[in-house]
Amino acid sequence: MWSVVGGAAVVGVVVGLVLTQTLGGGKEADGQGDDKAASAGVSQPAGSGSPGTREAPAPGQSTSAAEEPTSPDLDPDGTVPDGYDLYADSEGFTIARPTGWTRSSVSSQYGMEVVTYRSPDRGMRLQVFEVAEPSPDASYELFLSDATPKAPGFEQLSLETLDDGDFTGSRLEYLADSIRGEPDVGTWHVVDLRFQAADGKLYALAAYGADSDGREDERELIRTALEHFCPPATTCGTATDLG
Repeated sequence: MWSVVGGAAVVGVVVGLVLTQTLGGGKEADGQGDDKAASAGVSQPAGSGSPGTREAPAPGQSTSAAEEPTSPDLDPDGTVPDGYDLYADSEGFTIARPTGWTRSSVSSQYGMEVVTYRSPDRGMRLQVFEVAEPSPDASYELFLSDATPKAPGFEQLSLETLDDGDFTGSRLEYLADSIRGEPDVGTWHVVDLRFQAADGKLYALAAYGADSDGREDERELIRTALEHFCPPATTCGTATDLG
């Protein structure tokens, strides 16, 4: 079980909450497919305002992967692990992402855009989006229900509540045979974390990678991203630690 310590202070108001629902076939964040919220168990962004009943974005709504904002020097003390950069995203949040990864995004009908970072070989990716449901548990309940389509070969590995002190969040891990719009890496391993951030809003971080090389790399990607995540219009202090 990961231990979690929250330490960010809110200084502003942020956009609405997020949504999500994972399938292997929503809109792909770089516009090549349908993977709008292909996070680890995310529900598709809804257009009706009804949690979980979201429509996938229409083709052409995505932004180009060439849209690559420059990150300022946000980490002068070197607290981000080797191999990562502290990245100021154009959607207003700050996050630690692996050095050299590319960015793309797709419009969402709820909250900020769904942002995707990909490794140069496209064998791993990290998604960030807002969650529309009122709690992480409610979001996963919707995703895991029979009403929500799943990626081919979907197999749930675990679902854990990580609530600890001021931290509210849950983590889902699962396997899938394929993810629409992504390369064939064999079985995919997905880690989806949904949590309440320093602004009081719910967000999701979802990491994808090949299951064949082990599962710790996706878990580490999520831990590092969360430890340095600061939502829009918010001033954050000590990083959240999933140890």
